[in-house]
Amino acid sequence: MNDGERLDDRGSDRSQAASHRPYAPPAGPFVMRQSWRHVLFAHWAVPVDSLRHAVPHELPIDRFDGLAWVGIVPFDARGTRLRWMPPIPTTVDFPELNVRTYVTIDGRPGVYFFSLDARSRMAVAGARLLLPYFHARMSVSVDSDGWVRFSSARTHRHAPPAAFQARYRPTGPVAYAPRGSLDSWLTDRYCLYTVRGGRVLRLEIDHRPWPLQSAEAELRVNTMTDPLGVALPDAAPLLHFARGVDARFWPPAPVRRV
Repeated sequence: MNDGERLDDRGSDRSQAASHRPYAPPAGPFVMRQSWRHVLFAHWAVPVDSLRHAVPHELPIDRFDGLAWVGIVPFDARGTRLRWMPPIPTTVDFPELNVRTYVTIDGRPGVYFFSLDARSRMAVAGARLLLPYFHARMSVSVDSDGWVRFSSARTHRHAPPAAFQARYRPTGPVAYAPRGSLDSWLTDRYCLYTVRGGRVLRLEIDHRPWPLQSAEAELRVNTMTDPLGVALPDAAPLLHFARGVDARFWPPAPVRRV
């Protein structure tokens, strides 16, 4: 992002309107920042019942036209940093891969992560206090013709194996998803949900609208949902590419139902 898109240290970016968000961002100070680059959104529509066993019963699974969606999202995490600490070299830049579905509570659409794989051992160790992070052997690179090559093989001790190998690239111009569209429903989510000790926690996130592009991909290996007991359809996934956004994170807070 250029200097004109940098975020300040409180609330949302004061240089932008929050009209793309379904609700206002937090007003207090964030605790972490991170940039997401070379992002692929690969999504499959599945019956809700095929996911229910893998999602905590406290969380309602979102549907679009009656179907749930599973997303596999590889990207390059850059500039990871806690707000009050200097950057730690081995936790700043690393590839990451998440497997997810979608949840809305109290009108706040969010993400539920089945798993998050990352190359940084220190980042994984810290994040596992809250989310299902796993260490993996990973690489990401960009070819001269625009193809992004991404490879991941889970190496976390005592964790079930899971692997992903793909190359992908954008095929169209940048477009911002219209409110109410499937593209928006899948990507315009500004919090994540998790359950700890029977309590639902929400972690708020803020970033600019996703600069989405149509994409093509060759998924050579994909066993990321095997440990969940979730079979993905044989049909080709819905694909989107984004060059990236800068994001900020607030601390988790218990959800108080209204």
